[in-house]
Amino acid sequence: MIRSPPIDNWNGSFVAEFILLGLSDNPQVKVLLFVMFLVVYLITISGNIILITVCVHEPRLHTPMYFFLVNLSFLDIFYSCVFVPNYLVHLLQDIWSISFAGCAAQIFACLVLAVTESALLTIMAFDRYVAICFPLHYTSVMNSSTCTKMVVGSWLNACVLPLPVIVMTLRLPLCGNNVINNFFCEAITLVNMACVDTFFIEMVIFISGIFVLLIPILLISISYLNILMAILKIHSTEGRSRAFSTCASHLINVSVMYAAGIYMYMKPVPKNKTNQEKILAVFYTVGPPLWNPIIYSLRNKEIKLVMKNLLKK
Repeated sequence: MIRSPPIDNWNGSFVAEFILLGLSDNPQVKVLLFVMFLVVYLITISGNIILITVCVHEPRLHTPMYFFLVNLSFLDIFYSCVFVPNYLVHLLQDIWSISFAGCAAQIFACLVLAVTESALLTIMAFDRYVAICFPLHYTSVMNSSTCTKMVVGSWLNACVLPLPVIVMTLRLPLCGNNVINNFFCEAITLVNMACVDTFFIEMVIFISGIFVLLIPILLISISYLNILMAILKIHSTEGRSRAFSTCASHLINVSVMYAAGIYMYMKPVPKNKTNQEKILAVFYTVGPPLWNPIIYSLRNKEIKLVMKNLLKK
């Protein structure tokens, strides 16, 4: 049973805490969800730590591609920690609540980390473009200074670009409803709960989505179009296969991430959160940190070789 705070604790424009409905209120399903999320969380953290350790430990992997991959793994660890531990605690309680400050922190972390990941995926596509299309100039273009500036720039961009959405969302007057039909707080949920016309902020979210989703997709597409043209010029089958293998993992990750992001943020804000959208929310919040180390490890011969050598030692 859902319990809300007394009406006189808030005046319709400010909510002291939110009640999270989660994915299910069935006790047996909650136990199953707890086990599943705990296993996923442990695999996610351990997988990314192993990938970081392998890349840092092996001098052969001290290249721009693996430098970006290590940063992506650090990002995935933070991203997973924003959602999963809090939900695991909630699954052990009858009433799942989160303070307004906690909700604001989740919204901020979610947007900042998502924008950073989008920037990193774009940088990784550019790295593959330079490596395959301009191999003789690769070391001079993608030097350590340039790579560091790119990563720092992606974080700085992520701290600035989502600010209008975050500030406008948190300043919205709410309609006396503090029940969120999800397992975490996100900006579009609070927009849906607002007592005022939300057309302007929805447009701001849409425009932000152009910069965070559509423009990166365009840049990645241009990079891979040039990569494809360069690969087709390679005469040996082995050379083509090797070039394709270095891009396959990144393409899989990009396709899944941006498809989910566009569906969630580049369409009108739904009035009611459906079960399908909640499942998709799990997919794009819990999924990427889990499958990134798996995808990049299983499809990367160098990482698999280094891991085998480390296990032998």
